[in-house]
Amino acid sequence: MNGKSALGAILVVIGALIVMKFVGINLNWIIGLIMPFILIGLGVVGIRNNSKIIGGILIVVGAILLMSKLAGLFALLLAVGLIVWGVSLFKKRRNSI
Repeated sequence: MNGKSALGAILVVIGALIVMKFVGINLNWIIGLIMPFILIGLGVVGIRNNSKIIGGILIVVGAILLMSKLAGLFALLLAVGLIVWGVSLFKKRRNSI
């Protein structure tokens, strides 16, 4: 894909998003979830093309954004882990008595 084709594709996507917002279809949450993955992917491409500093920065920023999006899931997994750990401590105490 040459530069003009890439620019054309980007303009079509941006225009479609604007029209969808005008019509009432809102996809901001999908774009907000995909954006960290795009940054991580661009960082990997940067590292493969010998631009290690910029690639590393993009990967770190993408990872931070992804962690903020998945913070609720991390909290839920932590809560389940604490419950399982507590139940296992009760079972060990009952077996030792």
